[in-house]
Amino acid sequence: MQPPTAEARPALRLTVVIPVFNERETLRLLLARVRATPYSKEIILVDDCSRDGTRELLKEMEQEPDLRIFYHSVNQGKGAALRTGFQHATGDVVLVQDADLEYDPADYPLLLEPIEKGLADVVYGSRFRGSRMVRVHLYWHQLANHVLTWASNMFTNLNLTDMETCYKVFKREVLQGMELKSNRFGFEPEITAKIARKRLNGKRVRVYEVPISYYGRDYAEGKKISWKDGVAALWHILRFNVFG
Repeated sequence: MQPPTAEARPALRLTVVIPVFNERETLRLLLARVRATPYSKEIILVDDCSRDGTRELLKEMEQEPDLRIFYHSVNQGKGAALRTGFQHATGDVVLVQDADLEYDPADYPLLLEPIEKGLADVVYGSRFRGSRMVRVHLYWHQLANHVLTWASNMFTNLNLTDMETCYKVFKREVLQGMELKSNRFGFEPEITAKIARKRLNGKRVRVYEVPISYYGRDYAEGKKISWKDGVAALWHILRFNVFG
């Protein structure tokens, strides 16, 4: 069976949504890497009440023309920051980017290719599909990712390898009308469950997965997700797949 024929597509305008919490040390370098990508884009930063000087740094950046910056008055979590960013996105395609340096914006061409070719409506960047550079560490964290992805796939009937990945890319119309509720890392299973049910023009949303690089941090280097978030993710998988 031949793969679907790729359709020619005009250049897409990209919205990069970056939730930010206590990332003063990495933010400028991350922005330089995002800016170096060869796309017309807007960059939306949502500060989730940082306390390490990140907010003051963002205040200094407010006049930079390619940035749109929003602030939460209290810390709410990654999911809440992404909701704020999605509400203000104007690009044809919306891409989620963490503010640390675990994920490399040099992978944007890989992530966008299935959408640019007219094959996909959503693309996940997988740390586990191979053929890219991945740091070797934190076995139990990886095992938890595999278990959570497996549990999510059981309900969604998607064959993802990395449901918990940061790199998720959407045609903006996929997000329109989607009510997202999770404030913290429950965003990942929630958005996956809702994508699995989403219809565009009466058809199921087309989901692709591509291999990406991953330069994971450990907890001493600033990693924020914990085992408690993993337990909560199991509840969110049930919540959003069974109870809606």
